Amino acid sequence: MSSAQRRPGVPLRLVLVLGALTAVGPLSLTLYLPALPQMADDLATTEAMVQLTMTACMVGLAFGQLLIGPVSDRYGRRRPLLIGVGAYAASSSLCALAPDIGLLLGLRLVQGIGGGACIVIARAIVRDRFGTDDVARVFSLLLLVTGIAPVTGPLFGGQLVRLTSWPGLFVALGVIGAVILVAAAWGLPESLPPGARGNGGLRATGGRFATVLRDPRFLGFTGVVALVTTVLFAYLSMSPFVLQGDYGLSVQAYSYVFAGSALGMMAAGQVGAWLVRRRGAAWTLRAGLVVGLALDCALAAAVVLGAGRPWVLPLLVAAVSAVSLVLPSASALAVARHRSRAGTAIGVLGLAQFGVSGGVAPLIAAGGTSPSLMVSTMACAAACALLIELLLARTGVRRGAERTGERLRAVAPDGVA
Repeated sequence: MSSAQRRPGVPLRLVLVLGALTAVGPLSLTLYLPALPQMADDLATTEAMVQLTMTACMVGLAFGQLLIGPVSDRYGRRRPLLIGVGAYAASSSLCALAPDIGLLLGLRLVQGIGGGACIVIARAIVRDRFGTDDVARVFSLLLLVTGIAPVTGPLFGGQLVRLTSWPGLFVALGVIGAVILVAAAWGLPESLPPGARGNGGLRATGGRFATVLRDPRFLGFTGVVALVTTVLFAYLSMSPFVLQGDYGLSVQAYSYVFAGSALGMMAAGQVGAWLVRRRGAAWTLRAGLVVGLALDCALAAAVVLGAGRPWVLPLLVAAVSAVSLVLPSASALAVARHRSRAGTAIGVLGLAQFGVSGGVAPLIAAGGTSPSLMVSTMACAAACALLIELLLARTGVRRGAERTGERLRAVAPDGVA
């Protein structure tokens, strides 16, 4: 029996509240996906501009983690968390009232910052409260809870669209945020006592950032994370137009395909965890990159050759699912040498993961979205990620990471999107 099972230190209520906090980001990105074409029509704007609402949220998620993480180290977890959840709930509700795409973009940025605060502080609370073994177990549980969000998001959104228009989806996000705010205020006491808080100024913070950014292994694996997340984000932002427009899926049928992809990602994540235990994070990363690139290339070939939905949809689901083989291991390898600077490292990693990937797909799709553009973006990003990993191995940068062994399993859940 594990230490987490023997000790009464991992209450289900805590796991559920922390899981809800970490699920805020994925839910904000996926709930309204079935309504993207409707939003473009109602707001009299282009597909690319509507996709930028996802980019704005992703950028907010990135900078929210980067900014609020150090703030919580200095002032404690509870107050920044409650402010972040409150900002998320308020901005979500205001999105429903946005009269034009410009204001909606600004509100989505604020919504993302609030969601980023939820994610980074939830993970920090786990590190505050539990020892290493329990941290690994709780992160695994949070990963499962978080996996429910992308599954239920498009399904819930697809059903809501049948009853209301796209503003109703943002009202639903506001209500969810308000419920989480009440749950956090009731169920999450302060976990970082004043004596354990950092008291360094800007110079100390800058020194931690400089140390992280001088690490070539961190930069390399962060690049892998950003590129593989680009594969996922190209699918997230372009698939509503490709599958509903070019392949003729209804809103509900699209939500089912997306749910299949999310379930595939959850299954692939469990396979990846099994491989890490047996072959290590570095081996799992290489295998995941090779498998993912092969599936992306097969998908691109099917689209170019004009294959129908029976070929394209299963390959698309498989290619997206392979992302979960890569992100946990790549994230773990990136921060393996920065345990004492974990908050800073995870913040920079989140900035790259959400910020870089969030800007690529809308820029590429500025002239219009097509099946070939979506799959070529996915394949090119996967190829570049594998190239970086091969360069890391060739230069010997990866070698130190391969010796970290079992310790990386405790970090891996942090990197899942």
